[in-house]
Order: sequence, then structure tokens, then C-alpha cells
Amino acid sequence: MVWPWPRTPESHDPVGWVLTQGRYDRERWKKGWEDLFRRYALMHNRRKIRKIVVSMEGDGAFTVVDIDTLWRDKKGRKMPWKGRTCKVYARVGGRWKMTMQTGPLKYK
Repeated sequence: MVWPWPRTPESHDPVGWVLTQGRYDRERWKKGWEDLFRRYALMHNRRKIRKIVVSMEGDGAFTVVDIDTLWRDKKGRKMPWKGRTCKVYARVGGRWKMTMQTGPLKYK
């Protein structure tokens, strides 16, 4: 899985996006999540599925999900992840695999 991340929720043009972690590597991604949870407390993590689309062949899909995730560090500073994401899947060997997800973007 690859996870491109917009610099801000208003950064709709992917030219300015960043890629902090490339292709899924269990140990690298585990370390990233452990570091996040070590530095921040998860205050809430709300999700609302807006749309699910599956290809006519049944081998690809995407979902649109509105997220509202709030982190707080030890000094009380907040780090919100809020907006709309798109998660993309492929059916591989009879199982669904997430191949990419956008970071949250704000839409009007």
C-alpha cells in the first residue's frame, strides 16, 4: 500500500503532496505507527463511508470515507486528521488488498 499525503486539507493538487512511507513494509510501518502513538494520544477516530464502487469485473474498488481523527501530544497540542479520503483496492488471489489511500482533503 502507498499513502500519499496532502500538505494541508486544502491541497487538492497532488503536485504538492508528500510520500512519507513508500510501499508497505511491515516493520517500517509498524515503527511509524508506534512512534505516532508514543508521541500522541488518540482522542477520537470517527469514520463515515460515503461511497463504495466495485469494478464490473469485480477485481478493483474504491471507497470514499470522511474521517475525523484527533491526536493530542503531551503538551496538549492538537493534530487533527479531518477530511475526505479515497481508499483503493485490488482483488488479488481471491482477497481484497488496499493498494493506496489519499490523506484527508477538505471539500466544500
